[in-house]
Amino acid sequence: MHNMVYLIGRLTDNPTLKETDEDYRMTSINLAVQRAYKNEDGVFETDFIRCVLWDSVAEHTCEYCKKGDLVGIKGRLQNRSYEDESTKEKKYITEVIVDKISFLASKKDKTEVEE
Repeated sequence: MHNMVYLIGRLTDNPTLKETDEDYRMTSINLAVQRAYKNEDGVFETDFIRCVLWDSVAEHTCEYCKKGDLVGIKGRLQNRSYEDESTKEKKYITEVIVDKISFLASKKDKTEVEE
């Protein structure tokens, strides 16, 4: 059995590096992944997928990527739960734990001028 995910999409925000209490470095990103087909209105729908990156993968992503950049990721799906402090309800999250990220294209700044 395999738990492997490959996605190509755009970052919805600038990644920010965080340190855990155990001195691990991490970042979480949301990846906007366009579906391969159009809906009844003729528009491609988009899924927004939470991805978690650790240590050097997280560092490089924060250093080289920004909102709108196109990236490819390889990772695995993970489910986890937590208790909502305000409602005391158990919440469930599905996310991708990223093993590898490829920087595919940078979205050009609209203020840049091409020569």
